[in-house]
Amino acid sequence: MKSLLLLFIFITSLLSYETDSWIHDYNKGVELAQKEHKKIYLFIGADKCKFCKMFKEKTLSQKDVMNRLKKEYILIYLSRDQHKIPDKFEKFGAPRHYFLDENGKIIFATFGVLEPAGFFTILDEADLSSEN
Repeated sequence: MKSLLLLFIFITSLLSYETDSWIHDYNKGVELAQKEHKKIYLFIGADKCKFCKMFKEKTLSQKDVMNRLKKEYILIYLSRDQHKIPDKFEKFGAPRHYFLDENGKIIFATFGVLEPAGFFTILDEADLSSEN
């Protein structure tokens, strides 16, 4: 019983980033972005990617990160193991981070594990890129 409880706690911690905020269908995400006149943050990962897991735990679990993302972006998460990823996006070298306009045009892209402070810097870069 104790090991079952520990397993439950472990799985819950892996999923601590807000899964209900994420769309898992690219086209539906673009539709919603157009409707709400918001930019898109597309996070491409893989199910067994240790770096994706690290990014989720270190960065996407932070309330200030998620608050800013939800305020400014439609959030799309695509796993290369489960979801259809449009050809214009790189699938390997996860985690991948794409910042798109409301029509799905790439404004800024990067990859890797980003700590919260570094991720805020990337968000600022994406904002500057969208203004040009």
